[in-house]
Amino acid sequence: MKNKRPTPALGYLAALVAGVLTTLTASPYELWWLGPLAAGLVYWAIRPLGARQAAFLGWCYGVGLFGSGASWVYVSIHDYGYTGMPLALFLTALFVCAMALFVAAALWLYRLLCGPRLAFLTFAGAWVLGEWLRTWLFTGFPWLLLGSSQVDSPLAPWAPIGGVYLLSLIVALSGTLGAEFLRRRWWAAAPIAAMWLIPLALPTQWTEPAGEPLRVALLQGNLDQLIKWTPEGQRIAANTYLEMTRAYADDADLIVWPEAALPMFEDEAEPLLARAQAHLVPGTALLTGIPQREGRGLYYNSVIGLGNAEGQYRKERLVPFGEYLPLERWLRGTIAFFDLPMPAMTPGPSGQRPIRAAGTVIGNAICYEIIYADLVAQQARDSELLLTVSNDTWFGESIGPLQHLQMARLRALENGRYVVRATSNGVTAVIDQYGQVVARAPQFETVALLAEAVPMQGLTPFTRTGSWPVWLFSALLVLPGLRLPERRRRRF
Repeated sequence: MKNKRPTPALGYLAALVAGVLTTLTASPYELWWLGPLAAGLVYWAIRPLGARQAAFLGWCYGVGLFGSGASWVYVSIHDYGYTGMPLALFLTALFVCAMALFVAAALWLYRLLCGPRLAFLTFAGAWVLGEWLRTWLFTGFPWLLLGSSQVDSPLAPWAPIGGVYLLSLIVALSGTLGAEFLRRRWWAAAPIAAMWLIPLALPTQWTEPAGEPLRVALLQGNLDQLIKWTPEGQRIAANTYLEMTRAYADDADLIVWPEAALPMFEDEAEPLLARAQAHLVPGTALLTGIPQREGRGLYYNSVIGLGNAEGQYRKERLVPFGEYLPLERWLRGTIAFFDLPMPAMTPGPSGQRPIRAAGTVIGNAICYEIIYADLVAQQARDSELLLTVSNDTWFGESIGPLQHLQMARLRALENGRYVVRATSNGVTAVIDQYGQVVARAPQFETVALLAEAVPMQGLTPFTRTGSWPVWLFSALLVLPGLRLPERRRRRF
């Protein structure tokens, strides 16, 4: 009798568990060593499946990942989107199921096109190509990439060389090779050991200080999101940030207000901005996030400078359903969540010049943009310091802000740059060029974080090239496993 294949249901369950394990690798849990186990489980489960079954397995993994790791979406919809619990649960489930389709599509294509030959390589390459697809398709959502959690692991020295996608590739390969090792293919131990031991010999310092440390004051206003855009909220915001600026103007070279610190357009805020500039001492710069508008129908989420600062930055990567509404014609007005508090934003142009403030060249990433490794690397090439302003109030007391901080830490490590992070209610922090938090403010408090940030010069290999070498290498890993047309066994 022929041996029966394992039931696919067991594989689907393993994939669901693997998705949850991937969440546990990220902050606040930081069990980074679970990453190879998660990838190995999916690799083990997909081997006996056809293309359609592989797609469902990928979807199960995505449900486990986003259902556990992006549960903060419910907080944004329910607590701040004026949506009742049943509808908020439905919309959150819809989001999770939709995001899981990215993984389903990647694994469907992998199983359709690739055979068993060198599967441990082709699967890892396909995994990274799937993450690339999720990063760019439909504006992208590169949240909880497999490599994002490795900022504190022994693999961290790979980040300045190939960035987050190289980390994902190494973690995925560790998982597939580990599965092969458990199948008594003892040779798999050698490449695993090499990938994890080589970082001991890699350089630890890719960049060097470009000048004296910069004294920074990051102001965290801790404003109530539910009233922020009301007249009362605008008055509270203005009073809070003006008073804090006056109090710390003598202590800092650079003062930073978070994203949309003043909940009004720049032209409406001109009297308040003039008062803020009057509080600055000579040589001090102030950078703030603020909405801008131009002409008819052009609205930007921006960072501008006052005092010893010049230039501005307009956000390139917008948040779907937060800064613009897909299918607006049909969705606006159906429920309160789809009625944005301000007109839909316009994306800023690519290739914007860094801001110069307090004698330092500063690259910018507004909120969501910090999770895009290549966008940040583009800013880092021409800058000495990276700044990200954010309004993480939308996350509430969920795990979202901690995941967001972890990704900012990886951007610092990838580019060998300090990252200065100013948020509305946390996590406000200063991160050094090694991705380590050197100063951090408590969440949910009105507080100023006073710290030093060192401008850095020089470029890491990742900053020079971005992610395309890893994407290309991942594609090359897939090629040996492709089925020839006449031999392809299509399973639907």
